[in-house]
Amino acid sequence: MLKTLASRTWTFLKSFQLTIVLLSLLMLLVVFCTLAQVEMGTAGAVNAYMRSFFVWRHFSFLPFPVPTFPGGGLVGLLLTLNLIAKTMDIQRTWAKAGMWLVHAGMVILFAGEFVAGMMQVDTNMSIEVGQTVNYVESYKTMELAVVDVTDPAWDEVYSVPDTMLTRGGTIAIPGTPITLNVKKHHANSELSALPPGMEPSIATAGAGPGVLVQDRPRVSADNEMDLPSAFIEITTAGQSQGIWLVSAAMNAPQSFSFNGRTYTLSMRLLRQYLPYSFTLKQFRHDVYPGTQIPKNFSSLVQVVNPSRNESREVLIYMNQPLRYEGKTFYQASFGKNDTLSILSVVENPGWLLPYISCVLVSLGLLVHFAIVLRRSLKRRQDQKEG
Repeated sequence: MLKTLASRTWTFLKSFQLTIVLLSLLMLLVVFCTLAQVEMGTAGAVNAYMRSFFVWRHFSFLPFPVPTFPGGGLVGLLLTLNLIAKTMDIQRTWAKAGMWLVHAGMVILFAGEFVAGMMQVDTNMSIEVGQTVNYVESYKTMELAVVDVTDPAWDEVYSVPDTMLTRGGTIAIPGTPITLNVKKHHANSELSALPPGMEPSIATAGAGPGVLVQDRPRVSADNEMDLPSAFIEITTAGQSQGIWLVSAAMNAPQSFSFNGRTYTLSMRLLRQYLPYSFTLKQFRHDVYPGTQIPKNFSSLVQVVNPSRNESREVLIYMNQPLRYEGKTFYQASFGKNDTLSILSVVENPGWLLPYISCVLVSLGLLVHFAIVLRRSLKRRQDQKEG
């Protein structure tokens, strides 16, 4: 019984009909994902359709989402199993060495996509000429940063992800006497001055008492970003410091003191601090003579890494990124009259896999064509001798 089931499963996995069905589903997913980018943005559509095992949908008559279509993760996994099964079915002879290499390269290519989908992290670094930066920022994910700025030479940063604020409740800051109690959270908001005669804000400290917070619909376009806000009561060693309004729409951090220590609060893009720093020495925005057509963007940065006792200058320009400490820094954009450089930072542990795949596929095709050519030449030679 079990052998029969295993045999049928193996036959199903290596069937050409399964390959056709999976490739058809993949083409449909590409179409759906492309259409969904209008409402969900590129990143949202890719995550919803291509990097999930199921495409989920909310129905008005159900309190929870339900799977409505196989996602790219599931289709890709089945394609990988189908490819492995077809590979194992190839004869283990030197005559089939090329096909083995081609199939191995394709499996590695699929594996690289899985690694990228599960583990790749995309951030950016915005740096002005003369500025030194030792962190990268998320594109859209926010955090509440509680920073101990007592020591002028060193900031102690405590991060509270926006997802924790969304859940509400009490949040203790480890290593400090501070406890946060989330009173209200707005996923996307707009701030304005509180009109006279309107019901007062629940904020009692900082800039919040004079500010009106209004909910706004969530955004999904790639060039737009939610501005979350939250009303938070700060407690230090059981003593309330009032209810504060923190918002991504506020430009400056707010501060309070306790037991001789000064802390600041700010809602900002999620940061990842690095054990090294970049200093932008020069940014160039070159155009073709007599036109405004961009020719080249480049950033000359000073990389300082105390752990390596390293200090060197590196030029990052179009199609020439810097690969450093597991991250790849690309020249992405600029601003502030060419005094601000924006580097796109990608951390992908599997970045080498597509290159290995291409080498294996190319080598496999060459080996296969060489074997076929040799066989054809030998057949012609035999015919002449006959």
